[in-house]
Amino acid sequence: MTNRTVAFACVVVILCCIETTLVQNMRADSSHSASPQEFSRLVDDYFDAHFQFHPKEATAAGLHQYDTKLEDYSRAAREAEAAKLRALASRLDQIDPAQLSSESAGDLAFLQGTLKGRLLELGTLQMWRKDPNLYTSGVTESIFLIIKRNFATPEDRLRSVVARERQIPNALMTARRNLQNPPNIYTQIALEQTPGIIAFFRKDVPSAFQGVKDATLQAEFHRSNAAVVSAFERFQLFLREDLLPTSQGDFRIGAENFRQKLLDEEMVDIPLDQLLQVGYADLRRNQQRLKETAAMINPHAGSHEVLATLEKDHPAPDKLLETFRDLLGSLRQFIEANKIITIPSQILPILEESPPFMRATTTASMDTPGPYETQATEAMFNVTLPERNWTPQHVEEWMEAFNRGTILSTAIHEAYPGHYTQFLWVKRFPSKVRKLIYCDTNVEGWAHYTEQMMLDEGFGGGDPKLRMGQLQDALLRDARFIVGIEMHTGHMTLDQAKEFFVREGYQVPAVADVEAKRGTAEPTYLVYTLGKLQILKLREDYKKKLGTDFTLQGFHDHFMEQGGVPLRIIRKAMLGNESPTL
Repeated sequence: MTNRTVAFACVVVILCCIETTLVQNMRADSSHSASPQEFSRLVDDYFDAHFQFHPKEATAAGLHQYDTKLEDYSRAAREAEAAKLRALASRLDQIDPAQLSSESAGDLAFLQGTLKGRLLELGTLQMWRKDPNLYTSGVTESIFLIIKRNFATPEDRLRSVVARERQIPNALMTARRNLQNPPNIYTQIALEQTPGIIAFFRKDVPSAFQGVKDATLQAEFHRSNAAVVSAFERFQLFLREDLLPTSQGDFRIGAENFRQKLLDEEMVDIPLDQLLQVGYADLRRNQQRLKETAAMINPHAGSHEVLATLEKDHPAPDKLLETFRDLLGSLRQFIEANKIITIPSQILPILEESPPFMRATTTASMDTPGPYETQATEAMFNVTLPERNWTPQHVEEWMEAFNRGTILSTAIHEAYPGHYTQFLWVKRFPSKVRKLIYCDTNVEGWAHYTEQMMLDEGFGGGDPKLRMGQLQDALLRDARFIVGIEMHTGHMTLDQAKEFFVREGYQVPAVADVEAKRGTAEPTYLVYTLGKLQILKLREDYKKKLGTDFTLQGFHDHFMEQGGVPLRIIRKAMLGNESPTL
């Protein structure tokens, strides 16, 4: 141990003693420190700080007082955010959960984990030093959030676009200063997405405001938009000629950071070796069931051969959105007729092509308005279509991922009764914390769970071809589960991950490439399967508790009204205990 380390350790001990004394003194008057009013003020303070550092998230939430601000990506801003979060975390630690309602105690635990997770990112993982896409996609999304919904007049929204665009060139210059030896794959992903982003600013942003008649405002916009296009062109050159040759960093976060990230964000404390066993066990179960289902379709062919035949059963690219659209009404009717879950609204989501900054790493997604949005409340179901410059072989491989079975699974996952349905419950969520924060094992776990549940309940009439699609998607999520852990703990390379998605996950090469790349920057994308398994376990335990009073709709409604908190908190609310989630 060096002298500096010894000195630092002594300082830490002294500070810990001081902090312990302060906490003890605060708890001497627990009725004050634990009052609901104090906790409510602290929640407000957290979100006020969070939105100041992340204004586009305020826009997404429907809070438009931040619409003219762009995130400050500088190192100083990151340090200021970390300092603010540490101060807030200290105040949260002074609150005794025993003096709060059970709901607020759950919010407290969730918020504490959220702060720890963000501090882990700011201080240890530091994606702001490694990932160019954080900047390119981040600033692009800040504009997309303004133009995609008519929450204000076109003139007012254009003024906000101009204000944010004027700050984008500086943000990209900040990115140049911050980025230090990023992983090669991160720079490649940024280069892959940048042409689409430039096209977005050249075409999509101007076309969104063609109807604005204010000549002065239009002139200001054309200047700011031209400056953004020019800044992105320079940044693209920087990525290709300066950053890519020096991009030799490691994307792996390591076992300890992986474990801590899961604990902070998902309240999951299962050791990684046990999680791998869980992932592999589910993978083998789904592979076996897929084998049995394939035999029902063609007993003389193997699983891969049957899948290859089914993958050819897909719509033409220009019919893909229409195919999804046609499914939504029948899904909703089935849910209502079979009392699956309460659907609070009859409004359907809008089918659209995925925005440019998302196309390199996603096939489909649901984009819902924020919980505090009062004007533009439409939701967008985004689907990634083939790019115009792809080869015919690449287009065919991509469309094979949208075969009849996987289209159904995707529609269930993204819309009914998956993400869109969960969004429709947001207004009923019981607190500000639960309206504005969610954990992925809950939200993605729910959406993945519904894919299997809907077929189990009879949608599709037992068609084995539809079950094959559901199982193929389940294997995709199983592969994510395993690949995320294995890659980030150093036991699997990126190329091995791609091969694993094809061999074990039964995915086509084009999808395998996207999924493996996604895992380099999203290590804990095991949340889909992990959350699904937790929900299945909760349903089983809840059914035992209620006995003959159990109904599927009752379970789903009770689960949904808890909000997007970790399953550990939901188990306590629904079962009255903190028994194991798996």
